[in-house]
Amino acid sequence: MIRSESTARRNVIVLVLAQALLGAQMPVIFTLAGLAGQSLASNACWATLPISLTVLGSMLSATPLSALMQRFGRQTGFMIGALAGATGAAVAAWGLWLQSFPLFCLGAFITGSYMSSQGFYRFAAADTASEAFRPRAISFVMAGGLFAAVIGQQIVHWTAEAWVIPFLASYLAVICLNLIGILLFLALDIPPPARPEPGALPGRSRKELLRDPVILVAMICATVSYALMNLIMTSSPLAVVGCGFTAQDAGNIVSAHVIAMYLPSFFTGHIIARLGCEKVIAIGLAILALAGATAMTGVDLGHFYATLILLGIGWNFGFIGATSMLTNAQRPEERGRLQGLNDFIVFGGVFLASLSSGGLMNCSGGSPQAGWQMVNLAMTPFLVLAGGALIWLALRPKETR
Repeated sequence: MIRSESTARRNVIVLVLAQALLGAQMPVIFTLAGLAGQSLASNACWATLPISLTVLGSMLSATPLSALMQRFGRQTGFMIGALAGATGAAVAAWGLWLQSFPLFCLGAFITGSYMSSQGFYRFAAADTASEAFRPRAISFVMAGGLFAAVIGQQIVHWTAEAWVIPFLASYLAVICLNLIGILLFLALDIPPPARPEPGALPGRSRKELLRDPVILVAMICATVSYALMNLIMTSSPLAVVGCGFTAQDAGNIVSAHVIAMYLPSFFTGHIIARLGCEKVIAIGLAILALAGATAMTGVDLGHFYATLILLGIGWNFGFIGATSMLTNAQRPEERGRLQGLNDFIVFGGVFLASLSSGGLMNCSGGSPQAGWQMVNLAMTPFLVLAGGALIWLALRPKETR
């Protein structure tokens, strides 16, 4: 669905602003939810459960949100996502007020619907873009996360300890961000796909989509890139504080990580156009492996910064490359089905990673240092899986791809 170039660019601007403003809540949540969970939970092994539930909520809402946007348009879906973000933050704030871990977890779960809707911003950027502009449109929207990192870090800095109840003011700020976002989406102009003509082919089924080698490899690489990023990022605030540093240090490190996630987006689209999706994904996987190796060399602040920055860059190349590969393989009538299936699988992997993160960090070693090493060692088999999938695709005859 390609509209005028000016409309496509205006939509990209709206989506960049949404990524920057509404997206700022995700660095806040991923920095503070584990620390809040650690203070509220009766067992430290469940500290990252709120983050895992956010990802689970994202996974479960991906398919219905995608179907809703296929029928009613992106604007409706994104407004519902922002409303869910405000509701989730309000319930989590209530949980902090009552010192209730189950209530805090419920708010985290509801927030997952916002996280899922944010995941569709990158696909929305491609909806009205020409084929030439599409990789750059996706990259520009992802680059909005750079501003989200800065805004999120400032929210943590000014609000984390602003009230007697730690982190409560941060969640109230998140409510405000989502309410602003609902107004922002009024400027979005992406109509729903045209209804198929009577008797028209409905597109490939989910099973048929998964048999497409390009789609299958794109999903594997996107899932591995996102899940491993989440695995390390979720446990990093616990590791930083456990190694004797402050929550402010943890917030700064997560902020640096989020900047590294999105800063390359200003040129990732150009690199994809020049090298192709497969090579960019391979570079991303190699950088993720380097991040894990760096984490194994020490637990000084410098090691944490280097690990999380490399992690962000590797995620950017791997995930944006896989997203571009997926959008190139889809047909218009399959958009809702494929994108919902993709994000269900991706966030399913992210959910398992975040759920494992707290246990590996707090319960797999006798010290925070040992737990941090176990978290990073867990990356290895999944990097092998994604790298093997890319090699398998490259070795297939072109006519079968």
